Amino acid sequence: MENSAEDSTQRRSDVAVKGQAAIKSEFLTSKEKFHGFIDSEWQGSKEDKGSENDKAEEKAETCVEEPEPKKLKLDPEEKEKAWKSDSKRLRGQNKSRPHTKPTTYDEKRLCLSVIRDDRQCPFGDKCHFHHDVAEYMASKPSDIGDSCYLYDTFGKCGYGLSCRFAKSHTTPDFKTMEKTDLVKAYEGRNLVRNSLSKDLQNRLRKRSVAFNKSEEYLKTLSKNKKEQQGNGDACEAVRADQTGGGQPLSTDAETQAQCCPDKQPPVKTVGPLTDVDLIKLRPCEKKQVDFRDKLYLAPLTTCGNLPFRRICKRFGADITCGEMAMCTNLLQGQQSEWALLKRHESEDLFGVQVEGCFPDTMTRCAELINNNIDVDFVDINSGCPIDLVYKKGGGCGLMSRTRKFEQIVRGMNYVLDVPLTVKIRTGVQEKCNIAHKLIPEMKNWGISMITLHGRTREQRYTKLADWDYINSCSKLASPVPLFGNGDILSYEDAMKARETGVSGIMIARGALIKPWIFTEIKESRHWDISSGERLDILRDFTNFGLEHWGSDTRGVEKTRTFMLEWLSFMCRYIPVGLLERVPQKINERPPYYMGRNYLESLMASQNVGDWVRISEMLLGPVPKNFMFLPKHKANAYK
Repeated sequence: MENSAEDSTQRRSDVAVKGQAAIKSEFLTSKEKFHGFIDSEWQGSKEDKGSENDKAEEKAETCVEEPEPKKLKLDPEEKEKAWKSDSKRLRGQNKSRPHTKPTTYDEKRLCLSVIRDDRQCPFGDKCHFHHDVAEYMASKPSDIGDSCYLYDTFGKCGYGLSCRFAKSHTTPDFKTMEKTDLVKAYEGRNLVRNSLSKDLQNRLRKRSVAFNKSEEYLKTLSKNKKEQQGNGDACEAVRADQTGGGQPLSTDAETQAQCCPDKQPPVKTVGPLTDVDLIKLRPCEKKQVDFRDKLYLAPLTTCGNLPFRRICKRFGADITCGEMAMCTNLLQGQQSEWALLKRHESEDLFGVQVEGCFPDTMTRCAELINNNIDVDFVDINSGCPIDLVYKKGGGCGLMSRTRKFEQIVRGMNYVLDVPLTVKIRTGVQEKCNIAHKLIPEMKNWGISMITLHGRTREQRYTKLADWDYINSCSKLASPVPLFGNGDILSYEDAMKARETGVSGIMIARGALIKPWIFTEIKESRHWDISSGERLDILRDFTNFGLEHWGSDTRGVEKTRTFMLEWLSFMCRYIPVGLLERVPQKINERPPYYMGRNYLESLMASQNVGDWVRISEMLLGPVPKNFMFLPKHKANAYK
């Protein structure tokens, strides 16, 4: 079957078409038969907890229908009519999504003083939480399971009576039990680092944090701006080099003396110039990281959370990176933004990715990260395509604002003690690549590693990644390592990518669809993973989520939400044993097919209600007011 990324997908029953994966004919089915089988089997296996009407109403409340397949391109007039008739439909990409706060799942919570067995609540009568344990336990939702992962792993559960698995570690008189041997084993061990302390948060909010090195750099920027008006282009180029990476070279100093003999050098000198001054390392070179020949898990917004990264580390990911964090939110001390910087002890090579569009905020943010958290590198996001970021000049917008981009890179390099990396796209406009012009300049700015996503901003994910262009850019970047990114879903894709000469590969959607891809690449094989093994992966994610977000109702529902976001990608995986042609391509849409067992068929469903059913296997039934619409509802098949 010939595959083309430019052809539109058109579904035909029992017939393989362009844009669809080639599946063995005995597994193919129609949409009606597929959903009829899923629904009938589910109703037969599920215990009776209400009438069929109640179940139908609950399903209608908690989910929406699966996305329609991509349609053929229409004429302008037909397109306008179709748009008007369908203008109110729900979309992905955060448009018209129902946002349910975790607080709505708890009518009234148990006071923290009761959970911790404190003698007295510090808020007294003004406290709005439950203090009567018996009253709280009567209104609390029923427990999900008989064993608590936190209690079994760490010897105690910090959520006490509010835990949704509380009966496994609670006595009849509502006292929380502990396993002293396990508690002692984990005593003093910090599993998750980079948390925001209350003291630092207060100082950030009061703007009392000192940014000494950032102020030094920003002063040189303002000073250079004034001097540029009278010193000419030659001096402008000299000072731009001097203020970016630390100590100036002697040739630069001589040029400056010739251009501006009456000006003082920007760096004060004491005594004669020695070899130590000439070879002094830039701040970004104080810590070296070997990036070459490693598998890099991309910083994935929403889905690239800490529990998911732990899953990928177990399957062989070498480098992990936190989700994109807004530099302004970090400087304001927002707890939700700082949570993106957290690092688990299993992440041995870990970085954080920041986004911003101004040299002052990005430089201060880099200094804040450098002084307060433990990371191996810092990455600048210059590839984010979303309008919210691009229109203010961040993300892809930095690629067309090279002067600001240079000031940001040099400033962050000046204050950081770890390597600085950058992630870019091939360009902004479609069929107008500019990365090859930017990469030689970035080498002079002091970048330690470049990641190139093989599409422009306008292409998003509707075209195949341009690996020929990535290959030519990797030659331009040498000796700076360049990682390639785009359309890697099997070890064969990875082998072809490595033949281009890149230093390593970054995997994004491929890891979301099949996180075991890292194992496949390292072992050079196609893994026909069973549905039971995939469910075990989701169970591990559930346990890691309860450990990270909590085992109370809020934590359970937060874990469920992130699992459902992940399942919106995982459902695109087609088992190797069902394929007529191996491997599956990332731009091929799965047709309707029956799996080798019921669970495999359920995991292939693109209906949100079926994803909710999978989550209920691990996290119990959803609350009555639960709603979910996937963020990435729009598919990348064309």
